[in-house]
Amino acid sequence: MPARRKARKRALDVLFEADLRDRPPMEVLAGYVERIEKPHPEHLGYAVGLVEGVAAHLDRIDELIASYAEGWTLDRMPAVDRNLARIAVYELLYVDELDDAVAISEAVELARQMSTDDSPRFLNGVLGRIAEYATR
Repeated sequence: MPARRKARKRALDVLFEADLRDRPPMEVLAGYVERIEKPHPEHLGYAVGLVEGVAAHLDRIDELIASYAEGWTLDRMPAVDRNLARIAVYELLYVDELDDAVAISEAVELARQMSTDDSPRFLNGVLGRIAEYATR
């Protein structure tokens, strides 16, 4: 598994736990990093950056997801999909060195591995619309 995909998976683990336990992502992140064996893997820095970025921009990210997820509220989405979308939207809006297509395809691939059969198509559509909005 490529390093950035591992980082996204770790970020998803933290955000998913924070979401389900209704805890602040930064609090969950601190405990998560503490539990990881040292030396820490190289990709951990990117994972931490993703969680910090999503946490810092959560209201704006959730607003965009809710606006572009036609017929779905954030609460109705599977938690995995909601948090994969958060990571991808953060990357689309705030990680300039990453191509939009990469952010979308990584979210879709993780959804294929970890969520429902409909999730990859759903995320691809929502994230594609948000990417289109972001490039205007």
